[in-house]
Amino acid sequence: MEHTIALSYLLKQFFGWHGSRTECITQLILGLIQVRTVNLAELAQAFCTTAKLESNYKRLQRLFGQFRLDFDAVALFVAGLVPLSRFPLTLDRTNWKWGKKNINVLVLGIAYKGAAFPLLWTSLPKRGNSNTAERIALMERFLRIFSIDRVRYLAADREFIGKKWLGYLIDKLVLFRIRVKNNSQVTNTRGQPVEVRNLFRDLRRGQYKILKGKRRLWGLELYVVGLKMPDGDLVIIVTQSEPETAMSDYKERWQIETLFGCLKTRGFNFEATHMTNPERIDRLMAYLAIAFAWAHIVGEWLNERCPIRMKKHQRPAQSIFAYGLGHLRHCLLGIHQSFRLEMFCTAVEQLQQRLSPDKQWLTV
Repeated sequence: MEHTIALSYLLKQFFGWHGSRTECITQLILGLIQVRTVNLAELAQAFCTTAKLESNYKRLQRLFGQFRLDFDAVALFVAGLVPLSRFPLTLDRTNWKWGKKNINVLVLGIAYKGAAFPLLWTSLPKRGNSNTAERIALMERFLRIFSIDRVRYLAADREFIGKKWLGYLIDKLVLFRIRVKNNSQVTNTRGQPVEVRNLFRDLRRGQYKILKGKRRLWGLELYVVGLKMPDGDLVIIVTQSEPETAMSDYKERWQIETLFGCLKTRGFNFEATHMTNPERIDRLMAYLAIAFAWAHIVGEWLNERCPIRMKKHQRPAQSIFAYGLGHLRHCLLGIHQSFRLEMFCTAVEQLQQRLSPDKQWLTV
């Protein structure tokens, strides 16, 4: 029970939830870390309370069914854990099926140290790609909370294309690095539309180049950058400015794929949920975002003290997230009570220091 006090205090001070609600959410987040699944029946068993198992399960059901979560506050909480003045944003979807139901979540995150910190998301009541209106709605939420000054760039894959979408980003002054399909029609040096892959036929594997001057794509004036991968695949990026760094910036997009792996099989088994209601999926995603971000910053802190071992092929033996998650699980599940409580409180201090080192209300 002592483990909940420090985390409950911090969450209550930041979000303003009342006591019983804070205690339930704290138990939920600690449960996610301990049992590594979003299945409510399993999470109820991890609650450290004197209540019956059935009562804990019903509390979780009420939490997801009735509690109106402030998603803007969750975004501010997660953003506060990333020590960057400007955010390299990345946009993508994760999806799966539960029975005949499609679970499809569009996520906007901050690329940071190997994984994207999830800021905003929306459950799509359908299968397949997002549409322009859904993407714009997500970006409008971001700009309402943070402003354009916090955006370094937005990186996205070939799903996130189209004249209206790119035109919106240009109008909002959002610098983007977005991959386009190789058969997209782009103007050549004579102003004639051709398949963009034809403009990079001279590239050898491992080479890249920036086409001279802006080219017209869907009526928009954009720089075009191409890279031929070692396997022969051609990656073509469009951007409205700073083409010199467009390809290296785009490479950070993969960090959102790492996030999805952490939320799923490598972390909390998001796909194990039986929820299909979009509002409940969004609430679950919020609690996962908090748990993920905490595990990651604890992993960063541990890596500074005792760096992750590098394997013979010069890849780390584990990710920063896995390092932090393992430490938190040891704190909660270890044998020696006094030692693990001390370690746990230190882990909570990492949240506290990241969130607001200059605000007194976060000082216990």
